[in-house]
Amino acid sequence: EPQQLELTTTSKRKLRRFIVIDEVVDKLYGSKIREYFEENNVQHKILALPTTEETKSMDVVLNILQEVQDFSIDRRTEPIIAIGGGVCLDIVGLAASLYRRRTPYIRVPTTLLSYVDASVGAKNGVNFLQCKNKLGGYTPPIASFLDRSFIQSIPRRHISNGLGEILKMALMKHKGLFDLLKNRGKYLLDTKFQSCSGFADHGDAALQTTRIAIETMLEELAPNLWEDDLDRLVDFGHVISPELEMRVLPSLMHGEAVNVDMAFMTYVAHVRGLISAEEKEQILQCMRGLELPVWHSGCSWALIKTALKERLKHSGGQPRMPLPTSLGMADIFNDTSEETLERAYKLWVRE
Repeated sequence: EPQQLELTTTSKRKLRRFIVIDEVVDKLYGSKIREYFEENNVQHKILALPTTEETKSMDVVLNILQEVQDFSIDRRTEPIIAIGGGVCLDIVGLAASLYRRRTPYIRVPTTLLSYVDASVGAKNGVNFLQCKNKLGGYTPPIASFLDRSFIQSIPRRHISNGLGEILKMALMKHKGLFDLLKNRGKYLLDTKFQSCSGFADHGDAALQTTRIAIETMLEELAPNLWEDDLDRLVDFGHVISPELEMRVLPSLMHGEAVNVDMAFMTYVAHVRGLISAEEKEQILQCMRGLELPVWHSGCSWALIKTALKERLKHSGGQPRMPLPTSLGMADIFNDTSEETLERAYKLWVRE
């Protein structure tokens, strides 16, 4: 904004920024980021941390807050910057929301998963008592800066992991996105979501895929930012997966656990008669094409029953189960019997 720019350029106080960066990202891009702040004469502190599901705790949040306090930032004009994957963005978002009750922060996602998922919306949090994101809040960032060039440096498995969350939105809301993933999935994996033409145009598969995924996510999240309505299509793939992911750490990444959940729920939808056998096979074929797991030995019938009990606790006593009703369309169901779930589970395991 012109007024802010003028205030910044005329102020005698030096610009200051506190940055939290994932330690792996720091090794790849840390020198460029430091050069940027130095060339722009910005006093800065860069805190590089290991940000994984195993380290996603209040201890890390408190560590960040101690460093923020020592650096001493202005609570309204000096946003904390988070550069990393979804775990990093979640942790920093919670830290910022706690410091002086609300300090602005900026998200810079560096993985495909965080690009289309964690960068959008207001949620932040950490794991607690072996439960995923049990502590957290709703404090949106003042901005998310999206740059797909970060994605070229992440391993292929991490890109596949992000495709799990994109497929979620495709199955729930957008047949065109599903077709893109089915037909161009391997190309997106091979090119690591880079715009090969040298500039991103609307015919670019990577741009189309990420744009539609983010737009459909925003359509779902924006009217219900604080989750006052617990019927959420974006919970597809997140009914069983929180329990599974924490139970088998670190063998499954988040998007992989979500996909295992979605694969099971695809069988549930089929057994209920919501989708045909052909549609079920199309979904599973697409998942395999995106190099995502469609089953995991840790997802036992006992774990599914435990996960559903946990689901009832934080969903107002209803399962609120999102299920596909065709390719690109879905609804929320509260009447799926245990017998139906068990039949779907046995068919899933058998196939």
